[in-house]
Amino acid sequence: MTVGGDPSARTIEQAGPAAPDVTAAAAELMAGLAATPWGQVSPSVYETGRLVALAPWLVGHTRRLGFLLAAQRPDGGWGGPGGYAVVPTLSATDALLAELRRSGDDHGRTDLARAADRGLAALSRLADELDGRTMPDMPAADLIAAALVESIDRALAGPVPGVAGGPAGGRPRTPRGLDGTKRLSAVRALLSVGAAPPEKLLHALEAVGGDARGVPAARPGPTGIVGASPAATAAWLGGEAPVPEDPARRFLEMVVEQHGGPVPCGLPITVFERAWVITTLVRAGIGVTVPPTVLSSLRQALDPVGTPAGEGLPADADTTAGALYALGLLGLPFGLDGLEPYRMEKHFCTWQGEDGFSVSTNAHVLEAFGQYLVRHPDSPPRIAEVVPGLAALVRDHQRADGSWHDRWHASPYYATACCVLALGRFGGDRARATVRRAVRWLLATQRADGSWGRWEGTAEETAYATQVLLLVGPGDGACRAAAARGYAYLVRTGDSGGDGPALWHDKDLYRPTAIVRAAVLAAVRLARRDPGVMALVREDTAIGG
Repeated sequence: MTVGGDPSARTIEQAGPAAPDVTAAAAELMAGLAATPWGQVSPSVYETGRLVALAPWLVGHTRRLGFLLAAQRPDGGWGGPGGYAVVPTLSATDALLAELRRSGDDHGRTDLARAADRGLAALSRLADELDGRTMPDMPAADLIAAALVESIDRALAGPVPGVAGGPAGGRPRTPRGLDGTKRLSAVRALLSVGAAPPEKLLHALEAVGGDARGVPAARPGPTGIVGASPAATAAWLGGEAPVPEDPARRFLEMVVEQHGGPVPCGLPITVFERAWVITTLVRAGIGVTVPPTVLSSLRQALDPVGTPAGEGLPADADTTAGALYALGLLGLPFGLDGLEPYRMEKHFCTWQGEDGFSVSTNAHVLEAFGQYLVRHPDSPPRIAEVVPGLAALVRDHQRADGSWHDRWHASPYYATACCVLALGRFGGDRARATVRRAVRWLLATQRADGSWGRWEGTAEETAYATQVLLLVGPGDGACRAAAARGYAYLVRTGDSGGDGPALWHDKDLYRPTAIVRAAVLAAVRLARRDPGVMALVREDTAIGG
């Protein structure tokens, strides 16, 4: 299925500095969605550490150890800044200790011992510096932290070759407010009597340790996937290598092959990736040919209970709304029944039994309902009333500086783009002031090199900001000048999604590379089709700016 596109795109693409051919790059991206149906996701320190500890028999073990050593920071930790380092540092340290205990007194493992000692020291510092208020909202972080502190404590109860035990000595600690010991005990108690844990916890089944082995509720199907997680799958298998024909083993071997050893923390993400990529490209006016298998997966969202991001995960409102909106942008019919299970009194939950609240999920639901009303303006009140209600909800969650923050991404630029793009199209007159505040925030936070970013300038965050300015901004000189600087940064860095920091929330920070690449391509296309932006780019280039 081929959709849309700007008929003058080829002319426009020649107007700026050398950069990827957007039309060709988008076609390649769409082909990649079909060719890599489980998704394209960066490797995770946390998940890779779990495979080192749980499945040393799995192909690529030595490369996983090398990945952990290479990923350790100068301060001894792993992962992102601040609280984002806790879970990956616990996992990597525990994995190295497990490997050292297996290998015995082998003087050839001094690199592992040194890294483990530095990891223990980093954990002590993190426990002193952080508390529950400064910890990011990551899935199952309290359960994972409690389980890994237990495991490290057991490892340090006896001698570990070459490891001194860290400056604090004895039991490692986690930041105040992150102690999930009671909740972990409750989950283990459920499993001990044969009860099924909440479906969402299967994604972090490895947190319960040996109790995860063979859990009936997690039994994988023909594809061998447990909880859309390599670590959960390895934990379900237990410590022994299954026969080569075992579906779970085949799943792990296929995931390992993607990065040559290291593994991502969530796979597959099939529907989520496809919905986001298609929406981003089509919204920017980039013509796409959607392969039949990709289109078929989006139609899963028409199920009355919605659709999950990928096999092994529970259905959720965010993926369902994204898939429905993508179908609408493609001009295909769709219904809204799949979102009904998530309708609460004043908002939509991401999944049933959700502990928190996601403003970006509600922004995506707003888009799905808004797009439906475009095609069905005479819909009954139960549908029509959702749009103004969600628009008000999203407006009310804007921060004083004009931005939004959300639980599924580390950067406010992602949450702000989700909310402003939804309000800009479906928020009505009352959203105009909200959009203006968001635009002012974007203009005020652009970096000197033309980029945007929470910790540093990145192509991903710059793409979100540029899209907002050009899709819903007022079109004035300030917006065009900022967009021109953002476009020049994207061209200059040459980043189309493959490189850059992980910013998305899962058990560890991750980078969905196809989704990020689509965001960058969309920003480039929007800039190139705006004559005012391109005139500023040419002028800046001419004077050597």
